Amino acid sequence: MDIKEAINTRHSVRQYQDRPIDSELVGKLNALIEECNEQSGLHIQLILDDPDCFNSFLAHYGKFEGAKNYIALIGRKSMNDLDECCGYYGQRIVLEAQRMGLNTCWVGGTYSKGKSAAEIGAGEKLVCVITIGYGQTQGAERKSKPASKVCNVKEADMPDWFKEGLDAALKAPTAMNQQKFLLSLEDGKAVITAKRGPFAKTDLGIVKYQFEAASGHKCR
Repeated sequence: MDIKEAINTRHSVRQYQDRPIDSELVGKLNALIEECNEQSGLHIQLILDDPDCFNSFLAHYGKFEGAKNYIALIGRKSMNDLDECCGYYGQRIVLEAQRMGLNTCWVGGTYSKGKSAAEIGAGEKLVCVITIGYGQTQGAERKSKPASKVCNVKEADMPDWFKEGLDAALKAPTAMNQQKFLLSLEDGKAVITAKRGPFAKTDLGIVKYQFEAASGHKCR
């Protein structure tokens, strides 16, 4: 599965099989997380067999079942772009997990931060988590806004690479499916900005990575 196939087939999954992640895949995930941490300065961690994090009313409200493995997105509170950075590198891990045959779901509020087994250092913040494992299903495609609602570039003026990036951006997961972002072209380069909304900066990072992965072009 290449990265574009991962983008097209990946959907949020909240119900998981009672099955440990294969040790070989755990090794690959930890190697990828180490690389992401080195590049970003984040403190991302893979937490295995921690059902307490999802043993709460909030998790029940979020309809999670069998969720006990997750990726904790953590970084220094002093980072100016902490939320966006977590979204960017988190989505990188999400798409690689999809290529490994694993399922994921971004979780912003429906889990117990206080019960998480993640190591949060002094001056650090747990931004959000991503459940990971073998889904009971592969999830379902969700509704998306028309391209005109998230992009101010006329289709006739879009290079092919931009169209591919826009299509991928529309498929990116965002909090409550709000898609609070705007894509534009400036001097032949893609620009993405966040609108106001819950987790909008994290969503910005998610969408930015997905656009870049599909288009092969950087987005600022």
